[in-house]
Amino acid sequence: MIQSHSRYSEDEFKPDLTPMIDIIFIVMVFLLLTANVSVQTLNVDIPKTEEASQLSSPDKPVISIGILHSEEEKWALDGVKFSDWNAFTTELLKTRSTYPDKPFVIAADKKADVESMLNLFAFMQKHQIFATNIVMEEQ
Repeated sequence: MIQSHSRYSEDEFKPDLTPMIDIIFIVMVFLLLTANVSVQTLNVDIPKTEEASQLSSPDKPVISIGILHSEEEKWALDGVKFSDWNAFTTELLKTRSTYPDKPFVIAADKKADVESMLNLFAFMQKHQIFATNIVMEEQ
């Protein structure tokens, strides 16, 4: 069998992909920086106070809502813990219809997820539950 050998080795015919990869990365960075990212926000009206003396204890019975740090049970309503968001919100609406005059007090664990609190605020805003207080620690 006759074989012909070329003067060039096979390595010389492979294209150099480095410039192409550089261009792909530059285009990718450009697209990531110019892409429109939708930001979801929740408007929260914060009362304006000038003194710390505005913090006070409630003078009548309240409905307490707890936002917990636990992975299994993330919410509590008057001491009853819930792991399921749907069960918690159903019970919250039942409690609201049973005691419409009682204000809500929200107490969140310092290590609890912010997402849990935002979900609660969005739910309360959706169902027009406005009479709420947030438990704060005096410093």
